[in-house]
Amino acid sequence: MSALSALPFLKPVHLRSPGSSPTGQRRHTLPASEFRCLSPEDAISVFEIEREAFISVSGDCPLHLDEIRHFLNLCPELSLGWFEEGRLVAFIIGSLWDQDRLTQEALTLHKPRGTAVHIHVLAVHRTFRQQGKGSILLWRYLQYLRCLPCARRALLMCEDFLVPFYQKCGFEVLGPCEVTVGELAFIEMQHPVRGHAFMRRNSGC
Repeated sequence: MSALSALPFLKPVHLRSPGSSPTGQRRHTLPASEFRCLSPEDAISVFEIEREAFISVSGDCPLHLDEIRHFLNLCPELSLGWFEEGRLVAFIIGSLWDQDRLTQEALTLHKPRGTAVHIHVLAVHRTFRQQGKGSILLWRYLQYLRCLPCARRALLMCEDFLVPFYQKCGFEVLGPCEVTVGELAFIEMQHPVRGHAFMRRNSGC
């Protein structure tokens, strides 16, 4: 199954808003809430959210603007954005990786024949935090990956304080990650993605 054939899973979620008429016809064309893969045109909005989310905590961003554009050109189908009224409020960017564990190269490379999805970054706009949006977006992203024939598992690296969050989302700890960024060290975690044949029989993918 191609990535494009899995995209119906990401169909917009249209929610009624105060601007809706009694007949259900909206007064504007933007959906109240929408999930979709990102495009290179979204790169600046992505970077603005990421920069604010990470600079204050770790002093650096997982992906810089040119790297965001790089991955959104190479593998946009491995990204997911949550938009409300056309505004990006949260996002995930991933790429494929072909080894059991992450290495320094995983920070910049996309391996088209890989079966592990490396989640580079998950970030939520500051005005939408503490609302559970990160957990919801990650759950939806993992469900989407199950519709992609290439995906067998999701990998990520995070700082110690984020381990409980990802464990609640079903990730398991693999141990210390060999990747370092400056003085920062990370824990590597993974989440299994069931085989696409099984999921087609059970989820309609």
